[in-house]
Amino acid sequence: MTTTTEHPARVAGTASQGAVRARDKDAWIALFAADGIVEDPIGPSFFDPEGKGHRGAEAIAAFWDKAIAPTESIEFLFDDSFACGHEVAYTGRIRTRMGGQIIDAEGVFTYKVDDDGKILALRAFWEQERAMATIKPQ
Repeated sequence: MTTTTEHPARVAGTASQGAVRARDKDAWIALFAADGIVEDPIGPSFFDPEGKGHRGAEAIAAFWDKAIAPTESIEFLFDDSFACGHEVAYTGRIRTRMGGQIIDAEGVFTYKVDDDGKILALRAFWEQERAMATIKPQ
């Protein structure tokens, strides 16, 4: 693993964010390892009532349909990133535009990759109540 901007986890994170911005579901799913998992947010939420995460391509595709497809746009407004081992953590916020409203989820967003650079885990540490408190008109 390197410690430059070419760090494999940072490359995967950047590609993931780009696929979301481009609204390219197939490209986004292709970034994940076969047993990859999305936990966004971690634990029980309106996207994942049982809090077990979305594991494998079919579940990750269903997460896209629930959480990403209904939005008008998603922006990644990250202040910094920290790459260590096979992982990277971004700090900042994700801004979602949907239904004439803007919602900001502030937190820590991590990507863990395998030796081939495929995403093993995308984990998002953000609080639903705090994000809902940011709702404002576009």
